[in-house]
Amino acid sequence: MRSLTPWRRHRRRALSPLNPAAGDPLRAALGEYREAALAEGCATETVRTQAQAILRFVAWSAAFGIRTPQEISRETLERYQLHLHQHRKGDGGPLCVGAQLVALAALKAWLRWLVRKGRLPSNPAEWLRLPRLPALLPSTILSEARVEAIIALADTRTPLGLRDRALLETFYSSGIRRMELINLTLPDVDTAEGLAMVRRGKGQKDRIVPLGARACAWIDAYLRKARPQLQSGAGTDALFLNEFGEALNPRYLGDLVRRYLENAGITTRGACHVFRHAMATHMLDNGADIRHIQAILGHARLETTQIYTRVSIKKLKEVHAATHPSSRLPATIAAPGHHGENPDES
Repeated sequence: MRSLTPWRRHRRRALSPLNPAAGDPLRAALGEYREAALAEGCATETVRTQAQAILRFVAWSAAFGIRTPQEISRETLERYQLHLHQHRKGDGGPLCVGAQLVALAALKAWLRWLVRKGRLPSNPAEWLRLPRLPALLPSTILSEARVEAIIALADTRTPLGLRDRALLETFYSSGIRRMELINLTLPDVDTAEGLAMVRRGKGQKDRIVPLGARACAWIDAYLRKARPQLQSGAGTDALFLNEFGEALNPRYLGDLVRRYLENAGITTRGACHVFRHAMATHMLDNGADIRHIQAILGHARLETTQIYTRVSIKKLKEVHAATHPSSRLPATIAAPGHHGENPDES
């Protein structure tokens, strides 16, 4: 069994300075955009992701002698879009459509800001057609029994194991995202009422989500027995701490949850999101209204939540068993010359 404690000391990274050289208007414009986005209240991780995407375009543009925002044309963007489509990663695979979409959407937002600030007369990306994200099903939907087996792997005899049990229970009970769990603070969780306040979730929106009784019991146990041993010095009011008494960061948490999944024999991308998918699917299977699930997950559009109706198989199997003619017949196979042969005997 792999160690369940991430071995690297991942720290929350501040945004690194761009420090554009003289005569580098594109980087200078990106630096201004980044600072403006932070001042407007955009999440640091969102700003970092957008800046990295735009920097990729800036580096590509330099090879074609494009140095200023005014030199970016619609044709430039179309060539860059083709470049992203044809690009191959180190393993030889293409960039997924989602990665291409993130890169181009960040670029469009930046250029739109430059127009708003009077740095460009018009947005060359206005008519750029973005790739369509395929409506794929979640890659992994765990059964209720599988979720229980994963959660039970936490060694609750140790402070870190007790923390892990509490955070896994929180993921499964609330369906919150990775950054939303990281940003939970002590005042945000009310175990007496069974509620958690998610502050500045996706889209910078606050929401309140329910916490089940079992999750609240494990959070209380963690707060009594484990968190006091993990906190150090002045400390932080973050709910979940690492072994150094610091707030978790995305990479640390992703590594941690991924190791629990791997030790249960599950290899998948987006380890933390697996519990979000499981929570939504299991609630839908057990009769929850999809609009209630939408509110818990914090989806702005009902269409986003409706993907879970395509993987919720329990009700479909019940309807199929109750209504399909073959489902009401004995489980036998009629071989030539025989009638009512048992499939186990064939």
